[in-house]
Amino acid sequence: MIYRPLIFTMMLLISGPVLSQPSSTPVFVAEVTRVEWVEPIEALGTLQADENVIITSTVTEKVTRINFDDGDRVASGDLLLEMDSSEERALLSEEQSRLSEAELQIRRLNPLIAKGSAPESALDEQVLKKQTAEARMEAIEAQIRQRQILAPFDGVIGQRNISVGALVQPGTVVTTIDDDLTMKLDFSVPARFLSLLTPQSAVSGTTAAWPNEVFRGSLSSVNSRIDPVTRSISVRAILPNPDHKLRPGQLMRVRLLPPARSALMIPEEALLSRGKQEFVRRIATKDNQTVATQVQVTIGARRQGAVEILTGLAEGDQVVTHGNIRLSPGAAVEVKAVQTGDNQLVDLLSQPQSGELTQ
Repeated sequence: MIYRPLIFTMMLLISGPVLSQPSSTPVFVAEVTRVEWVEPIEALGTLQADENVIITSTVTEKVTRINFDDGDRVASGDLLLEMDSSEERALLSEEQSRLSEAELQIRRLNPLIAKGSAPESALDEQVLKKQTAEARMEAIEAQIRQRQILAPFDGVIGQRNISVGALVQPGTVVTTIDDDLTMKLDFSVPARFLSLLTPQSAVSGTTAAWPNEVFRGSLSSVNSRIDPVTRSISVRAILPNPDHKLRPGQLMRVRLLPPARSALMIPEEALLSRGKQEFVRRIATKDNQTVATQVQVTIGARRQGAVEILTGLAEGDQVVTHGNIRLSPGAAVEVKAVQTGDNQLVDLLSQPQSGELTQ
């Protein structure tokens, strides 16, 4: 009991005189701005050639000639492989002789029939022989073509799987050919992005093989069905490949840029969360005094340092970005600086200002 007056006196000396609280709180604010917003979609995709074919035989025959090697580039119509067609060529020569004989007899009968020295039935018989020979020749020529494999389009040849002298059968894989001048990139994205998937949207991709190079193209098609299990949709993009760096089957990290849309944005630090609700402190004038009113907002997409506002604010509104901790709804404030996209907090703090600012 005897020490209480002394302790009370020491507390007064330490605490010093009571300071009056400022009538308004200094804050930094930012304007609600409308920007062109592009929300990138990222995924993993697999490359395939624009056109690709597995070259196989359609007949059982011995290989007599190969005109390509691994990795060769060929043009459409180039002869890749020949199989033995000696028997078919002999049959073709035989039918050619029959055709020539029929044409000769027709030339001889025409003047005789004109003079009435030969029946017209003889001419009809020779015409039938001629037509039969022509039909057989077409069939034999088709058999010869089956023993010649041509390049179906411009492209690059894969590995050769047969050699001269090998007996190939229908379905035997000879090689592959890929048109890699243009590549197809197939990937899947969540179905919630369906409204953003429009033809000709810009697409960029990177691969582990070329980590410092970005390959650019555009969206070409969207699948007509959504996967009911994964709730994703298959998408295809087209990437030019003039240097032939990309290969079918390659994994690619995809970044899809849908068309830009208009969005209201505020700095992320202006957002206050309370449970599942989001608020901001909006600057307003009340009774000739600047105050910070609390407004509930609905947010949309986010990106580094910024958040989209769907409801609750209008373009040009000012919201408190720094100084929110000391504020209560409706409290008087003093706007010390307006933060823009180029201002950092350290820049704002270095500006001459009165009062103390605390977030």
